Amino acid sequence: MKFSTKSTYGLRAMINLARNFKGKSVSLANIAKDEDISQGYLEKLFSSLKKAKLVKSVKGASGGYKLSNDPKNINVLDIINALEGENPPFYCVDNDNKVYCSASCECAVSSVLSKVQNAVNSTLKNIKLSDLI
Repeated sequence: MKFSTKSTYGLRAMINLARNFKGKSVSLANIAKDEDISQGYLEKLFSSLKKAKLVKSVKGASGGYKLSNDPKNINVLDIINALEGENPPFYCVDNDNKVYCSASCECAVSSVLSKVQNAVNSTLKNIKLSDLI
């Protein structure tokens, strides 16, 4: 898992939508203005978020985007995985903690990396979008 501007800007945009969860849809232009993010960049991010079914688009004059679910049911790990992909943070340990080391061994480093990976994933999964608003 990698944390880039996709994660940062995507989380900011999702928090913006969470603040308006029970209201009308929010246009990308408004999110771009509120969060000082390029609308073009947001369009790319929202394509990924929509594909992951975290947001839905609303057509029409008052169209825009809404969260697909209650902010209490959306966790940060799902958002980051939708934006960055489900890539493990360490090259030698996959998402299932299987070791792919060039030395083909069960070294102490891989067990440490596996613990770090599990801790990060667990922490992000336990942070709900509702916790951030």
